[in-house]
Amino acid sequence: MTKIIGLISDTHGLIRPEALAALRGSDIIIHAGDVGRPDILGHLMALAPVFAVRGNVDGGAWAAPLPETETLVFGGHSLHVLHILGSLAIDPRAAGISAVISGHTHVPLIEEKGGVLYVNPGSAGPRRFRLPVTVGKIQVDDGKLTPEIIELKVS
Repeated sequence: MTKIIGLISDTHGLIRPEALAALRGSDIIIHAGDVGRPDILGHLMALAPVFAVRGNVDGGAWAAPLPETETLVFGGHSLHVLHILGSLAIDPRAAGISAVISGHTHVPLIEEKGGVLYVNPGSAGPRRFRLPVTVGKIQVDDGKLTPEIIELKVS
């Protein structure tokens, strides 16, 4: 049975209807940090269970419970989530991690290194520079992870 992991990052306090529409139908949603406001997570939780990590702009009492990193198992795969990939403190391959999900750069990325999938869904929040506004998905089917970046059509 196919499962969908919705990916979002760097909302910076802005939850776009286009992002919610793109993530609808996800079995879980991972927010890779820089949430910006607690109600962002509430909007996402209306769609699916949410796993979120704290980004470098997430401060205050509402963000304190968010972990800096989280490792979860979904569809038989270990997924490691953090905001800044450069602060990765584990060897994902040695730890049995299937995918590392990060944010921070606002640049969407899908890359495989050493048998580990690295995905940055880019930024779904306020547009920065000329970067696209994006979210991501990972399809989990027959033990295989198939990632995609979805560019949102926003003005």
